[in-house]
Amino acid sequence: MKKYFYFLSFLLLITSCTEDIKFNNPAFQTLKDNVFWRGRSYHAERESNGVFGIQGSLGYETISFRIQNPNEDTYILGVNNTATATYKNTLSGQEAEFTTGEGRGSGQVTITEYNTVDKTISGTFKFKAVNVKTDAEKQEINFTEGVFYKIPVGLGANFTTE
Repeated sequence: MKKYFYFLSFLLLITSCTEDIKFNNPAFQTLKDNVFWRGRSYHAERESNGVFGIQGSLGYETISFRIQNPNEDTYILGVNNTATATYKNTLSGQEAEFTTGEGRGSGQVTITEYNTVDKTISGTFKFKAVNVKTDAEKQEINFTEGVFYKIPVGLGANFTTE
């Protein structure tokens, strides 16, 4: 009788264990000043001026990159204005804009995959951007361990997660 009891207990234990897996596919996330930040909407597109843009947003906050081409390569930020990163917060009372550009900020954006068949782009990033207002209290913002994965490439479309 004890054998049946142990067997039934073991069987109950095994069948009651479940594993809920949630995939981040696609994803746009980073550490903003060492605090986890995950975009809820994102898109990538060739803009009308020929520059390729990648953007992720969370409420009033937006991170965007502008590069010449979406080729698999590393683009250095803070050297010129052909590869730039921008962070904007448009929440009333907390408005701020931080950018990289020629002689401003530093960092890199690495495109690891540009899939022209599925129309997605993936890569990593890290950057330090400078506040556009020179008299602002906070002068720099840092983003580290940034990843964008399988971001849909469209013609101005904005893709939002649940």
